[in-house]
Amino acid sequence: MAQGLIEVERKFLPGPGTEERLQELGGTLEYRVTFRDTYYDTSELSLMQADHWLRRREDSGWELKCPGAAGVLGPHTEYKELTAEPTIVAQLCKVLGADGLGAGDVAAVLGPLGLQEVASFVTKRSAWKLVLLEADEEEPQLRVDLDTADFGYVVGEVEALVHEEAEVPTALEKIHRLSSMLGVPAQETAPAKLIVYLQRFRPQDYQRLLEVNSSRERPQETEDPDHCLG
Repeated sequence: MAQGLIEVERKFLPGPGTEERLQELGGTLEYRVTFRDTYYDTSELSLMQADHWLRRREDSGWELKCPGAAGVLGPHTEYKELTAEPTIVAQLCKVLGADGLGAGDVAAVLGPLGLQEVASFVTKRSAWKLVLLEADEEEPQLRVDLDTADFGYVVGEVEALVHEEAEVPTALEKIHRLSSMLGVPAQETAPAKLIVYLQRFRPQDYQRLLEVNSSRERPQETEDPDHCLG
C-alpha cells in the first residue's frame, strides 16, 4: 500500500446472501486468507483514546491508523494508514509525547513507549473487488471484505482508498451506493472486530473507551481497528 493513503470505509453486518449479491453486481473474489492481528497500546489505552490504532498483522508488518478529517458524520469512518515504520514511530512519539527515540523499528520502541499487547485474534477473510461504472467517469475500485473472527464475530466492510481529502466525498457516495445495493440499512452501524473483542474479553477497557468517546463518537464507529481496524 502506498504511504499515506486515506481509507474511507463503512462496516456492516453481512448476511448469508452477501457473496451471491456481490457476484450479481459484478464483483470478483480476489482471495480468501487467514491472518492474525495483534494490537498494541499503553495500559491506559492512550492511543485508542486518541483514535490511533496500532497493529501488527502476521506476515504483513506494522500499520498505524490515524484519524482523517474532523467532523466525519454518518455510519462510516475515515483514516490515514501509515505503514512505513519510521513514519509510524514518529507519529507514536507525537501522540504519546515522547522525544528522543529516533526513527527506528516499531518493535524497538514498544518498551520505551510503554506499549503492550492488548488484543490478538485470527480472522478469515473473503476479499472482493468491484467497480461501479458510469459513463465518462473513471472510478476507483471498491473493496468489500467479509471477515469472520476466531471468537465468532462476523463483519463486512466496504472500502475505498483515495489520495486526497477532496476525493473523499465521491468515495463516500460510491460506498453508500454499493452498501444500499447490498441491502445494508442506511444508518446501520457495525462495530469493528477489535471493539467487539474488547467488549467481550476486556470489558473494563471497553467501558473506558465508551466514556472517553461519549462526547465524540461511539467506539463501534471507530476502527479496526481493522479496519479499527479491519
